[in-house]
This record gives sequence, C-alpha cells and structure tokens, in this order.
Amino acid sequence: MSYDAAFRFQQALDPSALTTLAGGLNVLIQAIDECHRNQVDAECDPAVLLLARHLGNIATENRPSQAELRRACVEAVGAVERTPILVTLARRGVDYDSDAKAIFHKQGRKAMTRLAKALGLERGQFELRSNMAGIACSGEITIHAAHLYIQFDLGCMGPGYEVMFRTCSGTKDYVGGRNHFASVAELIEPARLAERIRRDLDLPQPDAAATRLFA
Repeated sequence: MSYDAAFRFQQALDPSALTTLAGGLNVLIQAIDECHRNQVDAECDPAVLLLARHLGNIATENRPSQAELRRACVEAVGAVERTPILVTLARRGVDYDSDAKAIFHKQGRKAMTRLAKALGLERGQFELRSNMAGIACSGEITIHAAHLYIQFDLGCMGPGYEVMFRTCSGTKDYVGGRNHFASVAELIEPARLAERIRRDLDLPQPDAAATRLFA
C-alpha cells in the first residue's frame, strides 16, 4: 500500500510495467482503494480511468476476439453443467470452504446410498455415516455392513483414490481386509462400481447376498 498521493497518477501515466491482467488489476484496485481513503470519486478519477483503459488493452491485445471468447464461455457453461458436482468438488477440494463441504456431504450421502442399493444392501443391513471432521479436510461418508466397508472422502491419496473399499468382520471392525480404491467418477456410476467391488472383493451377486453376507 502506497501513501504517496501522486503514486497512482504516476503509474497511470506510465503503465508500461503492467503487462499482465493480474498485475494491472491489482494496481487498479489499489488506485480505487486510495480514492476511497481520500474521499475521491473513483468513477471520475483520471488515474483510475487510465489504469482501467490500460487493463482493457491488456485484455484485448493479442487475445481471442469477443465472439471467440463468448463461444468459449458458452462451451465452458455446458461442460460445467455436464460435470457431476461431486467430480467438480473433488477437483477443487472443499478444505476451508464450509459451503462446498456441506454440498459434498449432502451429495456424497446420496451417491453412497445409490451405491448401497446397487450392491443389494437393504435398509437395516448397513450403516451410513457422515463425519464432517475439521475445517482442513473433507471428512468422509461411510457405508459399513456386516462384511463390507466403503469410505468416500477427498483425502491425501489424490485423484482416483476417493473411494476406499474392503471386506470387514462386522460393524465393529474398522480395520478389515486389504484396501482397494476407486475414483469419484466411478462412484457416480453405482451399478458399474458395485460390480467392480463384488469382483475385487469376491462378493456374491445381490440375489445371494442376503444369505451369505447378512445371515
């Protein structure tokens, strides 16, 4: 922060050192803040206006045309709308973002419920737990059945390891067998993931599950 009253005017007169959008925007914001501190109308301040025009030049020089940019934005909107929210949250993370974390747990519970159904688990045959944990992590959503333990989180394992599944010996067994991993992208296709879990853990098909898993 500069306390030189002439500083913003000097920068506006010679903005040649400002060659990036981030740098130009930062200087523009500082100039506007200085106007507010000095009770000057930033909308009319010559330094602010010159810096804003320079920022516009940075945004247009050797850049795609407006039509190309609009088309790219439309395509980006479509891509976002086609991407399931859990995949988006896994990419960006939810650490220190309470709103995103709440969405992760709400949608995660729904996804894990669908997976339990695809696995042939009926209500009362499994526990569905949601642990919010601390602000620095995502927490986890867990399916715990008599012989099956599945946990979904956005932990330190990285992309492709968001879902952990293994065998267990009852709902008090928190250690279980060897860990297997799947991605969040697999979780949003519950039928396919359920088939993989049955195959990797050598579990029976749903019709036989009731007698073998939960007798």
